[in-house]
Amino acid sequence: MVGHLHTFIKAFSHFLAVALVLGAFSCRFSKNAAETKGSDVKITHVSDGWANNSVNVVAFRKNSLVTFKDTQYTAWYAADRSVMLAKRKSGAAAWKIQKTSFKGNTADAHNTISVMVDGQGFLHLSWDHHNNPLNYARSVRPGALQMTEKMPMTGQREKVVSYPEFYRLPNGNLLFFYRDGGSGQGNLVINSYDTNTQVWTQLHSNLINGQGKRNAYWQAYLDKKGTLHVSWVWRESPDVASNHDLAYARSLDGGQTWEKSTGEKYTLPITEATAEKALVIPQNSELINQTSMAADEQGNPFIATYWRATGSTIPQYHLVYHTGKTWQKVALDFRKTPFSLSGVGTKRIPIARPQIMVKNAGEKASVLLIFRDEERGSKASALVIKKLSDPRWTIFDLTPESLGSWEPTYDTELWKEKQILNLFVQKVDQVDGEGQAEIAPQPIRVVEWKPKF
Repeated sequence: MVGHLHTFIKAFSHFLAVALVLGAFSCRFSKNAAETKGSDVKITHVSDGWANNSVNVVAFRKNSLVTFKDTQYTAWYAADRSVMLAKRKSGAAAWKIQKTSFKGNTADAHNTISVMVDGQGFLHLSWDHHNNPLNYARSVRPGALQMTEKMPMTGQREKVVSYPEFYRLPNGNLLFFYRDGGSGQGNLVINSYDTNTQVWTQLHSNLINGQGKRNAYWQAYLDKKGTLHVSWVWRESPDVASNHDLAYARSLDGGQTWEKSTGEKYTLPITEATAEKALVIPQNSELINQTSMAADEQGNPFIATYWRATGSTIPQYHLVYHTGKTWQKVALDFRKTPFSLSGVGTKRIPIARPQIMVKNAGEKASVLLIFRDEERGSKASALVIKKLSDPRWTIFDLTPESLGSWEPTYDTELWKEKQILNLFVQKVDQVDGEGQAEIAPQPIRVVEWKPKF
């Protein structure tokens, strides 16, 4: 009897030990699961692409993905530097892929591809720019991936082009933003496209004037009402450390006239002396350029960026927004690792420039920030503030693995129409100062998620 009891106790002890181990594993798994969004995130594969630097996945790409009606389009550089185009029915797994005759200097991560679809369904494409002549083409017919030969837009100020960006107005016409001139001495040009005449005209040859001394690195957003919001940092030289201040302007008439948040009309061009300052940030603050904007449903602008506050060594993400009366800021101070920005060229930075999306309005506004941080394993991460009046946040990951030097870009039109997030994702490696890594082509994927907040 004693022997049987001893055997039972020994067996029960073994069972209990196993149960405790499994229980501990279960707790660890549950904790990790809570940090990864999980089953409501869908990831689809598009193709493989160039990954030796971040040219396919820098935050100032506008747009990497774009939806028109029930079709989504995307573009990237292949391993042989060809410009690739693809489309699919929204949400489908299969993509139709078209290799174009165009190529780009992928060794320079500034040379991004920008796409947009106009109101008649024509695809517009601009690629391979860093202080060089304009590269522009459009599809031969609505819905097609086959492109025309390269063509001019207006023929004006098209010799020293950087940072191409398309925006589709509510009437289906397009705007095209780009920098004319070099870092530290460039101006913002805006062209307008009429879908009826299929003709480009130049709205502004010099909307924001650096006066030969500086240039504006902008971010822009076209809200549901058709208001165009632009904010920017000033840079005094090619050195990123010379970035300073956050300025703001908006247009209520498709980019023709511009005003401050107070409604005061700007005399154009806007200069450093006349620009509205949303926030004063001194040089040498690790302030990054070309980040992200959004607006709430009342048209109040939101800006997401990062910098280092005075007295701190750690750059943090910040939210700068307008209440309808005043500018406010929220420091998202969850980071713990210092770093410094200085020098020229594309930098290898431990965090990504963020993207921001907003739902609802006013104190009930909900904020979604997408970013990458080495502290979280360089995954695609999301920060959610459910209600701006109570700016507490939660953070979780949307991808299970590291994305290297990836920065987020998303389908702006799909978000505006349906509040569905589609992220363009690829693991890449950016060597500091415009260097190149030696890695094989990496898969390009789309992360699909509809936030519930």
